Amino acid sequence: MRIRGQIGEWPVDLTIELEPHEWAQLGRQVQTQGLQVEPVVVAPAPRADDSQWQAAQELLRLAGQMSGPLLLDRLEGLAGSTAAGKRLLVRLRHSSEVKVESGADAPVYRWVG
Repeated sequence: MRIRGQIGEWPVDLTIELEPHEWAQLGRQVQTQGLQVEPVVVAPAPRADDSQWQAAQELLRLAGQMSGPLLLDRLEGLAGSTAAGKRLLVRLRHSSEVKVESGADAPVYRWVG
């Protein structure tokens, strides 16, 4: 069985291989449980717009470095919600212009760009 599609912006290409007896066992389970399989549509997670992303980068660039909790607090204010602030924090964590180091109590985000 091959599953192709996308999750958000990431392409997915998954191959599932089962032996004939495994397919038979799976088929028996579906029949006895009376399961109905329906396609599931997964909506991509909302992304912060470019202006918020630029502002988040500028915030850290001007500060030079910030602790994770303080940075998250500032990003929440910038983005208008905790969820949007966390998305920006994750983007910063994975940015090539940011280095995350272990601090005494919390991670420290340092601008290296």
